[in-house]
Amino acid sequence: MVAAAPERGRAVSPALHQMGSTALCTDRYELTMLDAALQSGRADCPAVFEVFTRRLPDRRPWGVFAGLGRLLEALEAFRFGPEVLSWLEANSVVSPPALEWLSRYRFAGQLDAYPEGEFYTGGSPVLTVEGGFAEAVLLETLVLSVLNFDSAVATAASLITSAAGDRPVIEMGSRRVDPGAAIAAARAAYVAGFASTSNLEAGRRYGIPTAGTASHAFVLVYPGEKEAFSAQVSAFGPGTTLLIDTYDTARGIENAVEVAGPELGAVRIDSGDLGREAARARALLDANGATSTKLVVTGDLDAHSIAALGAAPVDIYGVGANVVTGMGIPSAGFVYKLVAVGEPGQPPGTSLRPVAKQSPGKRSFGGRKWAWRALLDVPPTRLGPGAPAVTGPVWADIVTTSPDPPEPEARPLQVKVMDHGEIVARPTLDEARAWHAKVRTEIRPAEPLLLDRRG
Repeated sequence: MVAAAPERGRAVSPALHQMGSTALCTDRYELTMLDAALQSGRADCPAVFEVFTRRLPDRRPWGVFAGLGRLLEALEAFRFGPEVLSWLEANSVVSPPALEWLSRYRFAGQLDAYPEGEFYTGGSPVLTVEGGFAEAVLLETLVLSVLNFDSAVATAASLITSAAGDRPVIEMGSRRVDPGAAIAAARAAYVAGFASTSNLEAGRRYGIPTAGTASHAFVLVYPGEKEAFSAQVSAFGPGTTLLIDTYDTARGIENAVEVAGPELGAVRIDSGDLGREAARARALLDANGATSTKLVVTGDLDAHSIAALGAAPVDIYGVGANVVTGMGIPSAGFVYKLVAVGEPGQPPGTSLRPVAKQSPGKRSFGGRKWAWRALLDVPPTRLGPGAPAVTGPVWADIVTTSPDPPEPEARPLQVKVMDHGEIVARPTLDEARAWHAKVRTEIRPAEPLLLDRRG
């Protein structure tokens, strides 16, 4: 039987105090593969797994890698305690020797990853996992569930904030997904440039600024709109944001300014032709002396509708359904594939055998990869049927099976985040956000990111 690495003392993320074990946030076959590998003697084969997407979703020029910080927290909590082991035993999921192995489990391998907030394209090795086969294969479902969701949200959020330009965007999608997913979505959107979130738990847990206004129900519970506005201003002062389209936008603005005065902080419009309504609202606010009052628009916004509102006098956007997955936002499509393997007892540092899946439409490329980004001159390249040709120089991810830089000016994309089971790099959320802002100056929003695969 293969023994798991012993526990070692180390600092634990504060987020772990807010979560239980993540060991069962996985698929059954991860544990049955482990059990069979233990019984056959292949559990401790040195192995390399890579996370990548075979192709980008339609109309996406790139993806934004997000969720690394959440993943590291989840890995620290990936422990098989007595309660978890009892459930596995009662449900006959694995054999007694596997239960004993799991009782001492702690990932003791190595993780290399793209920085959170970095761009990627199809084939980019955004995460490399190295360790024994058994300890590494167990992580597949957990890794993919975190990175697929967070990267999908961050990609949508980056497209939205690019379309918004210097106008701030509030994340308001909590009611469209599971409560836990809502917190993760708020975090991923913040990485990609959203200014704030309506989700208070995301604010408490991650320090994201929170923002909110009022709903139509608040206006409707009062005898009239003026009474509702008076109650809100009385509670929060004239700097609050009043929802003005419950009945009639023009009358709503007049009531809002009458109640709050010209120092009214902001008004929100949530329906109708937002471009036309925004222009009308701005004119009415100015005519009533509220020239400094900001205009917030919400209502099924996405990157395309925000781009269409570019000329409208909008100050702040609020986006909900179209920045969280489950509402038409495509998954990142990441997969977790074994790319190299050795033999039991093989000395560290010796070459591993490349392995690759050959299935039609799902072919992978064997061998451990390294990735760099460089500006390349390329021949005209068509990214898809009917797409315009892309010509160089263009930014490209260069992926090779050699650790040597492929171009003089290429910068490495992966950084080591875990070594021998110890987290050696844990960027803060603000650092991930700053990194995304930095690399976004490198790759323009509509510019595709190409893949250059070299042997």
